[in-house]
Amino acid sequence: MPAAFVPSMVMPVFQLIAFSGAFGAAVKFAGIKNAMDWYVPLNAVQGASFGAMGVSFGLINDMQTGFFDRLLMAPTKRWSLVVGPMAGALVRAALPIVLVFVVGFIGGMNVPGGPMAFVTIVIAAIGIALVAAAFALGLTFRMRNMGAATLTQFAVFFTIFLSTSQVPLAAMSGWLHAVARVNPMTNVLHLARQGLLGDVTWSGTWGGLVALGGMLVASTWFALSGLKSLEK
Repeated sequence: MPAAFVPSMVMPVFQLIAFSGAFGAAVKFAGIKNAMDWYVPLNAVQGASFGAMGVSFGLINDMQTGFFDRLLMAPTKRWSLVVGPMAGALVRAALPIVLVFVVGFIGGMNVPGGPMAFVTIVIAAIGIALVAAAFALGLTFRMRNMGAATLTQFAVFFTIFLSTSQVPLAAMSGWLHAVARVNPMTNVLHLARQGLLGDVTWSGTWGGLVALGGMLVASTWFALSGLKSLEK
C-alpha cells in the first residue's frame, strides 16, 4: 500500500527542512549552533512513529478481506497477532530514520557524542515506533475502520508537539511549559538529542529509557486487550 507508506518517508524530511529553517533562529537563541542538531532527532522519532503506525492500514485491509478471520482461527498464540505487526513496524520505521540522517549530514549537523549519538537516536525512534504501532493496533482492533489510523496520527502528533519538540524547556512558558515538563516524550527527545548537543551520558539516558519502557508496556497492553475484545 504505497499510499500509506510513501508519506511517512517524505513528511519527516520535509518537516526537518521546514522546521530547521522556520525555527532555526529560536533554537540558536537557546545556544544551539546548528538547527539540524535539534531537529534531526525529532524528525527521526516522528518519521519512525508515522511509518510504524501504518500497520493499522494493513490490519484494516486484512479485516475487510476476511484474511484476519483466518488468522484468528489459526492454531497459534494470540499474542503473535500483535507481536508480528509490531516487528513489521520496525522495518517500516527504519527507512525514515535513514533518510533523516542523510539530510542531517547534508545540513551539517554536529555529532559531538560520536557513534553513540546515533545509537541513542535509533533507540528513541524505534521505541516510539513500537509504541505507535501497538497503540494503532489497539485502536484498530476496537474501531475496525480507517478512523483508528487517523486517531493514532493525532495522538502521536499531539504527544510529540506538546513536549520539547520545537524549543528547549527553558524557552517555554505558561501552560505549554507545564505540559512539556511532565510529558514523557520530553525525556525521550532528551535521550535522542544528547549526542548531537554534547556527550552521551547515563544521566541523559535513563529518563528516556524509563519513559519508553512505560509507554511500551501501556501500549502493548492496550493492543492485547483490544485483540481480546475482538474475539468476544
